[in-house]
Amino acid sequence: MKKIAKLLFNRIFYVVFAMAVQLGWLLTIFLRLAGYSRYMSIALDAISILVVLVIVNRKINPSYKLAWTMLILCLPVFGLVLYLVFGRSRIAAYMQERFNDMLAKSSNLLQTDPDLHEQLRMEDASACNQSDYIYRNSGYPAHGNTTAEYFQVGDDMFPVLVKELEQAQHYIFIEYFIIHDGVMWRTILDILEKKVKEGLDVRLIYDDMGCLTTLPHKYYETMRAKGIKCQVFNPFRPILNIIQNNRDHRKFCIIDGYVGFTGGVNLADEYINQKERFGHWKDTAVMLKGEAVWNMTAMFLHMWNVVTNNRQDSSLEEYLPHVWHPEVFEGDGFIQPFCDSPLDNETVGENVYLNIINRARDYVYICTPYLVIDNEMMTALCLAAKSGVDVRLMTPGIPDKKLVFLLTQSYYEQLLEAGVKIYEYQPGFLHAKSFVCDDEIGVVGTINLDYRSLYLHFEDGVWIYRNKVIGDIKKDFTDTLDYCNPVTLEFCRGRNIAVRAMQSILRLFAPML
Repeated sequence: MKKIAKLLFNRIFYVVFAMAVQLGWLLTIFLRLAGYSRYMSIALDAISILVVLVIVNRKINPSYKLAWTMLILCLPVFGLVLYLVFGRSRIAAYMQERFNDMLAKSSNLLQTDPDLHEQLRMEDASACNQSDYIYRNSGYPAHGNTTAEYFQVGDDMFPVLVKELEQAQHYIFIEYFIIHDGVMWRTILDILEKKVKEGLDVRLIYDDMGCLTTLPHKYYETMRAKGIKCQVFNPFRPILNIIQNNRDHRKFCIIDGYVGFTGGVNLADEYINQKERFGHWKDTAVMLKGEAVWNMTAMFLHMWNVVTNNRQDSSLEEYLPHVWHPEVFEGDGFIQPFCDSPLDNETVGENVYLNIINRARDYVYICTPYLVIDNEMMTALCLAAKSGVDVRLMTPGIPDKKLVFLLTQSYYEQLLEAGVKIYEYQPGFLHAKSFVCDDEIGVVGTINLDYRSLYLHFEDGVWIYRNKVIGDIKKDFTDTLDYCNPVTLEFCRGRNIAVRAMQSILRLFAPML
């Protein structure tokens, strides 16, 4: 009875129920139209074919085209209704317009340093090309005069985050996908309340879908009552449309413009192993200090002005790193925080990863909680391994989503046959998202190797070249191998026919999961 009562009083129950009623209503209308007359049925079939032709000619990933085409052709009425509801984002136009407006306003503050660019080009033309791609397509340049600290688990990051928050003197900007009441969030919230009373500018953005089951409804009102400026990205409404697919999966904490944190760690107790979910939670994060934090600050302010619909903010200069830190920052290598948007028809996150894989000479080590990849990523990984590059993938041993884990394992056989080495982290759930290559290049951020991260979510990452944390990322990977089991071809080929059949079906509709 307790479980039933908990379900009935859960916010997500009413959301799912409302959406199911709407979907059923739409299907009933279309089915009745199809049965009304033979001509109406022919008309719906013709519309389905036209929609398929539109999909085939759209500039989207071929896997999306295949999934929607199969669904519409196999189940014309049901597939057509789902596509009309979920197949195309209606927020893209106006939201992208706002982002473009903010980027244009701040473009003079996000310029590449010519001397730094020339230095990178002289050191490594290939790395310079990767950096140029990020700048041209994301809008955020590479920086020197920045140091980085890598954290191999959220447990190590949390006390450092608390220390830096306590030392904040001017402003704190926080943007996270998931916030959940507990030791971690209460500790941070206590500091934020204290800093508000001291007169600091404290702002918070959280994703409403990500916090659907972890925060009370209208939690932003509670935050505003405490003096914290709070905005919700894409407020969740139980209305059938695509907008809930576009989620703010980014994770930022920015302090006084020159200290910034990002990575896979959300603000919930399982991320720092204060609460056990799916065994030991293995995650990664990075702290930057210096000029590169400006990229993160600009990303936050762009998002803030978009979600508040404020197009008149012209005071971004107030948040530059040297406003509150006039001294010269220490520097180590090249650091380039960047973000990826689902609205601009450019898969920056995936292309950053592909650039690293395609240009690798010796090795590429990758951590990802989900491995749901398209043909381009599969080809790149297999080709690198076949060319003699040591390609290693690390995935969870204990999943948080069983169907997605089954789908992840469906990609193993083809990768293993090409020579890719795959390891599953046995103590628990691996939530880290990191790349390290050739002792020179690394990426730490929020971008998973799945369709949602690569195509549907707002994401962020930090591209790092010849900084000391490259060695830390590599060492973390090789040390963690001691807690992993290697995946074998025998395991993949020995699975029973029911499991392999389910994996085949999941692969077909992977872009929709």
